Amino acid sequence: MSISLQDQLKNSGLIDDKKAKQLKRAKNKQEKLARKTKNPGTDQKKLELDRAKAEKIAKDRQLNLEKNKQAEKRALAAQVKQLIEMNIVAKDGDQKFSFTDAKLIRHIYVSQTQIDQLSRGTLAIVTQKIGQKQNHVLVPMGVADKIEQRDAQVVAFKAQQSTVAEEDDPYADFKIPDDLTW
Repeated sequence: MSISLQDQLKNSGLIDDKKAKQLKRAKNKQEKLARKTKNPGTDQKKLELDRAKAEKIAKDRQLNLEKNKQAEKRALAAQVKQLIEMNIVAKDGDQKFSFTDAKLIRHIYVSQTQIDQLSRGTLAIVTQKIGQKQNHVLVPMGVADKIEQRDAQVVAFKAQQSTVAEEDDPYADFKIPDDLTW
């Protein structure tokens, strides 16, 4: 059985019992103080592990934020799809209505009453995505406003509400013919 260094020093006569007890108390005080401050000697490996752990936590937070953003985008897309599907107004007509969509002129065939509703701003045209295909459908203006809040790119045509009449309009006296289509 091995003998501790303190016992060896006692046996050799270099220290006495009183000195050994003082050294033991001093050592216990240092350990107690280290436990209280929770700052035992700084170890380089421990610092590196803490730094690596902090980097991993930051990286995980960033990944979680990205996943949350993607989930939010999917949820908004699902809401838009549901709004469109639940509020489609059937296109019934043979008159061509032209509108611009992303700098392209598009056409849909609707009835005369639907053309009037589109020009007054009670109906709007939105893009419905079915797989890879895009289809333009009619929805009420209130639904188009809700869709526009979620994704403005889906709304293809929305008539501008102009309640203020132009006072200096030189063409105010000339009425647009009913049968004029472009």
